[in-house]
Amino acid sequence: MIRFQNVYKRYPQGLEALADINFSIDQGSLTLLKGHSGAGKSTLLKLIAAVEKPTAGTVLVNGENVGALKRAAIPWLRRNIGLVFQDQKLLFDRNAFANVMLPLAIAGFPPAEADRRVHAALDKVGLLDKARVMPVALSGGEQQRLAIARAVVGRPSLLLADEPTAHLDEGNAREVARLFHEFQQVGVTVVIATHNEELYMPYATGRISLAHGRMEAGA
Repeated sequence: MIRFQNVYKRYPQGLEALADINFSIDQGSLTLLKGHSGAGKSTLLKLIAAVEKPTAGTVLVNGENVGALKRAAIPWLRRNIGLVFQDQKLLFDRNAFANVMLPLAIAGFPPAEADRRVHAALDKVGLLDKARVMPVALSGGEQQRLAIARAVVGRPSLLLADEPTAHLDEGNAREVARLFHEFQQVGVTVVIATHNEELYMPYATGRISLAHGRMEAGA
C-alpha cells in the first residue's frame, strides 16, 4: 500500500526533516507515527499525500511513485486519500453539510449521489442532526468529527490524520480514536501522527517511531 525507500526530505537553509526513511504499510492496517515535536511526522504524511516531494528516495502509494507525479495528476491521487488536519481547516462561513459536500463538489459528483454520501458520512460520525449547523456552533469534538466526515465522504482507501485529538478532552479523543478504528475495520488504511500513543494502542497494527527525522531502532 505505502512504501518509503531511502527517503530524504531537506528544506532550504539545509534543514533535514527526514533522513534515510525505509518502511512499508500494508493495506487495511492502522499505523501510528510517533515522535517528539519536530521529529518529522507531519512531513512524512505530506510526502504520502504528495503535498511535499522527497529530496531523494522513493515514496510509493499503491505502487505509484507519488513524488514523481506531475501536478495535473495529484488531484487524482488525492481522490483516494482522506486528510484530517490538526487545525481541521473547516470553512466557518458554510454549515456542516456544505463543509462535507465540498470535496464531492470539487470532484464533480452527481448531486443526488453527493447528497447521499454527505448524509451517510455525517450519520457515521454522529452529526446528521447537525447538518445545517454552522461550525462555530459545534463543540471542539464535534468540529473534529465534522473534519473526519469530510475526509471520508469520498470513501478513500487511505486516511491520513495529523494529531487529530491534540486539542480534545479525553472523552472526545476516545470517540475519535474509535471512529478511526471503525474505518480501518472496513478496509481503509489509516495512518495517524500522534503524541498520544496509548489512545490508539488497542487498535494499532503497526508503529513507526521518529526522532530528529530518522527512524528509531526497532520501529
